Amino acid sequence: MASFNFSLNSTTLLVLLLAFFSCLQISIVASHEFQVGDLKGWVVPPSNDTDIYNIWASNFRFQIGDSIIFKYKKDSVMEVGKENYNDCNATQPTFFSNNGDTEFKFGHSGTFYFISGASGHCEKGQKMIVRVMIQDLHSKSSAYHVPVFPIGVFVFAFVVSYVI
Repeated sequence: MASFNFSLNSTTLLVLLLAFFSCLQISIVASHEFQVGDLKGWVVPPSNDTDIYNIWASNFRFQIGDSIIFKYKKDSVMEVGKENYNDCNATQPTFFSNNGDTEFKFGHSGTFYFISGASGHCEKGQKMIVRVMIQDLHSKSSAYHVPVFPIGVFVFAFVVSYVI
């Protein structure tokens, strides 16, 4: 019966490790912060521009882990359900803040509805719908890929040619 004798010397081990690492890639998912309303912040919109916040939100592709920042004075922000959003009903928020500098982090995909809690502000258009995309781990839109050893293939070829 024939036996198979295999031993790893340091050069062979180095070649195998370089080959392994040259093929590896890691995904880095970046989360972002967005300031609602840009420099204007979270304020009552002009009467001729009541859809300003929905237009603002539609310009972005929000991902799980992203945050929106509400900056305001003498106001508040609430997350509410769709019906309460449509009716500007501030009596049953799922989230409330009135600190003037509110961060809301998206922990899951879906549709989020925000209104001002100040009396009459929602009716004047201070409300916003945000859609957070479903996270696709294989999509480059939700992550960018960085090779661990971008020159690993060349190093591998050099080491193999040296050993052989």
